[in-house]
Amino acid sequence: MWPLIICSIIATAIIIERFWSLQKKKVLPPDLVRQVWRLAREQDLDDVTLQRLKSSSSLGFILSAGLANNHHGRDVMKECIEEAGRQVVHKLERFLNALGTIASIAPLLGLLGTVVGMIQAFSSIVSHGVGDPSVLAGGISVALLTTAAGLTVAIPSLIFHRYFERLVDEYVVAMEAEALKLIDILHGEREALL
Repeated sequence: MWPLIICSIIATAIIIERFWSLQKKKVLPPDLVRQVWRLAREQDLDDVTLQRLKSSSSLGFILSAGLANNHHGRDVMKECIEEAGRQVVHKLERFLNALGTIASIAPLLGLLGTVVGMIQAFSSIVSHGVGDPSVLAGGISVALLTTAAGLTVAIPSLIFHRYFERLVDEYVVAMEAEALKLIDILHGEREALL
């Protein structure tokens, strides 16, 4: 039971942390591309502004990588955005492997408890015989409790693991669309001026 209790504490901590970190306003602030476009049009994108943009959100990190290399052309800007995007995805997926591992091993730990409980039940039969059902019931009780505990930890862990994976995928698609929109706006206007 102790490993299952530890797994449940870790899974709960990960779930709370991911809910906090994966808030939409922290990852994908609304109207950020419009604000960046306004700053670019006013030519107010100095190093301090880019650094502030970079630390503001995940989307800001991606956009600042592209804007820092805007003068190199569309292809270089796109490559820089893709590289920054890989870093952001890694950050957004933080702890999800651990949560998935807990979802996978919790039923196995419950099964291990079941086996241990059954071993205790049969050992008590060998020691005391089959005349006293309370001796047998103790081992079976341990077996059933650990199985239930394992499933109680695994099911929510698996649900939240899948939920967060899907949420990260949606954020990645949205950030890619916003970054491409910025590239098109910046380089479309530049080409129109030429």
